Amino acid sequence: MTLYNENQTFQAGDIVYVFYRNPHTQDVANIQAAAIVKNPDDSNQLSLFLYENYYPLSNEVAVYTTEEEAQQAYNYYYGDVSEGRLE
Repeated sequence: MTLYNENQTFQAGDIVYVFYRNPHTQDVANIQAAAIVKNPDDSNQLSLFLYENYYPLSNEVAVYTTEEEAQQAYNYYYGDVSEGRLE
């Protein structure tokens, strides 16, 4: 399973999917849509825009181009949602 494709080309305006952990409940992770935008500090770089925050777009973040792809990876790492909460 490909977790992050370094050869993937993103453009400002693309919608992608990432895993997002609830900052108040760390054992909860969700798939969340995020936008690829120009970095406000360096217009030559791209960032993820999620919940009114900018995050660096790097190989440390698993980015999925479709929600289905993200769901498959989520199930692989965290198990099916019907199995219960993350531990």
